[in-house]
Amino acid sequence: MGRTHALTGWCAGLALAPAVGVGSVHQAVVFAATTAGFALLPDLDHPSASATRLFGWLTGALSWLLRRVSAAVYALTKGPRDEKVTGTHRHLSHTLLFAVALGAATSAGCTAGGAWAVLGVLLFGLLLAVAALGDWLLLPYGGAVAWWYFTAPDDRVAQLADISGWLGVAVAAGCFVHCLGDSLTESGCPFLFPLPIAGETWYELRPPKPLRLHTGKKVETRLVFPVFVLVGILLVPGVWDWAVATVEHLFTPPASQTATQ
Repeated sequence: MGRTHALTGWCAGLALAPAVGVGSVHQAVVFAATTAGFALLPDLDHPSASATRLFGWLTGALSWLLRRVSAAVYALTKGPRDEKVTGTHRHLSHTLLFAVALGAATSAGCTAGGAWAVLGVLLFGLLLAVAALGDWLLLPYGGAVAWWYFTAPDDRVAQLADISGWLGVAVAAGCFVHCLGDSLTESGCPFLFPLPIAGETWYELRPPKPLRLHTGKKVETRLVFPVFVLVGILLVPGVWDWAVATVEHLFTPPASQTATQ
């Protein structure tokens, strides 16, 4: 479901942030929110997805175009054992190739377009994340932006341009996590297109049948989602250290009591 995709994107963004040089809390929150939003983007190939409905006719038209391109690519590249389907939903936009290409295009576009392009990507990612996770996300995001604004050096526009590189990583990571999540479901995901596997160019990767998730069922809503909520909180910079210190404080006897014993 959309909210699970967004939440796993949030967790991936927080986990990946230190590796791309995003160290402070406010930067990590912005990075994770962007990754969460773009973890919904591959479903732009579905007419009723959150990404398709986000900006009305505009994103609807993009969805229509993506489905047409995906169907054309599928018709041209399908292998002898690929299914007889239209090749729209869960095809072109659900591949590693798409994630890498979109991430690279985002990075190049932000570098060329400067601060306005960066703001556009950030806003689009935030709106996608809010559509899936709820308006509560605006509170930590707004706090992170305010923190950045009042603590950053004077040339804030130049700083926006400087983050264009990691925005591409956030976009690619979001799409990657989406595909990874879909690979755990009944339908699977043609993640490795165009690598041919068993006569299929669009081979759906998925675990053994007993381990596959049923989308929107109890396992996802009552187990997977709550677990990732907890993980998403603990991954916020500083929260894990605080939690460990709190547990140690609660279960470590006072020094005076230890000395008496």
